[in-house]
Amino acid sequence: MTMATTANQQTELVPFRIEIDQADLDDLRARLANARWPDAEPPGVGWDRGVPLGYLRRLAGYWGSEFDWRAQEARLNELPQFTTLIDGHRVHFLHVRSPEADAMPLLLLHSWPGSPVEFARMIGPLSDPRAHGAEPSMAFHVVVPSLPGFGFSVPLAEAGWTSGRMARAFVELMHRLGYERYGVHAGDIGAGVASGLNSSDPDAVVGVHVTTDLPTAVTFASWGGDPAANPALTPEQKERVEELKAASTDDEGYLRIQSTRPQTIGYALIDSPVGQLAWIVEKVKAWTDPAAELPEQAVDRDQLLTNVSMYWFTRSGGSAAHALYESMHAQEWSEPGPAPTGFAVFGADPIVRVLLDPERQMEHWSEFAAGGHFPAMERPDDLVDDLRRFFGGLR
Repeated sequence: MTMATTANQQTELVPFRIEIDQADLDDLRARLANARWPDAEPPGVGWDRGVPLGYLRRLAGYWGSEFDWRAQEARLNELPQFTTLIDGHRVHFLHVRSPEADAMPLLLLHSWPGSPVEFARMIGPLSDPRAHGAEPSMAFHVVVPSLPGFGFSVPLAEAGWTSGRMARAFVELMHRLGYERYGVHAGDIGAGVASGLNSSDPDAVVGVHVTTDLPTAVTFASWGGDPAANPALTPEQKERVEELKAASTDDEGYLRIQSTRPQTIGYALIDSPVGQLAWIVEKVKAWTDPAAELPEQAVDRDQLLTNVSMYWFTRSGGSAAHALYESMHAQEWSEPGPAPTGFAVFGADPIVRVLLDPERQMEHWSEFAAGGHFPAMERPDDLVDDLRRFFGGLR
């Protein structure tokens, strides 16, 4: 009897609600009100050296005095949420079942510096297309976990949570939910996890849909060697790739720090809300649609701050940095799985396909002129449509 009870507890799906203590809200507002700011910054540098002082002060002021966390918390709590113990670690996830009985299960994996908040505007159209003017045959049962080390999947139980280990945990999650066939969507760090799912659960994964943008594509390509050394590139393409490599190197300071000294940067991210805000907002500016002059012109400001608040209230800035460290130091790499893979490129540039799919063998390739690294927040309607197209032929 004791053993059976213990086993049940190990696999139990526990209902979860986000309920941030008022003391934590008051503490955040006090820290923002009493933040220490630089006296000045070099004139005329704009965003070239990081987040401009004037911009960050205004955004922090809005976060501390006008942003309504309780309203955002209530909206998130309208979505069914659970936690469960997998491989010794508590995993938090959203699970929104479609009213359509024959809906396809779909696992959505967030990016860094993201969270399940990324997908908030997509869950309704994906799970209940009939209510959003689309065919009910396009419905999905939606599962959105917080990656271990992110959001409410904290604290990290131990070291070693690589992308491969996360993939195996989510295989267990999907089967624990009773899903024998399912699709996977991901971007950024989630894409590495998705690849592991494809190879770890080949009889269940029906397809993997990945989003990318120009900076991410350059990073992906560089992991296989120097992309500019590809003999198939024309001289013009090699010159373009060299330019992109230089820009990528300049933009990857965050990755160098988090993949080498995550514990050190973690102290600052957990202790200073201004530091955590700047750490995320800089990447939102750098990675979203270049036509947007400010981050909130690419991503809704309240959704952006809800995501930042998730990092702050869960103290996951440091553990998310450790997750990047684990991924960059992993000794295991997933072999390609059998399920078809589709790519959706936002802020499309012709060089992306040259880098990632030069033989044009990808089963599904879509390009969108607008958007960037965070399409679920920047272009949710486009992403929903592309998911429907890709998985429509795999049901």
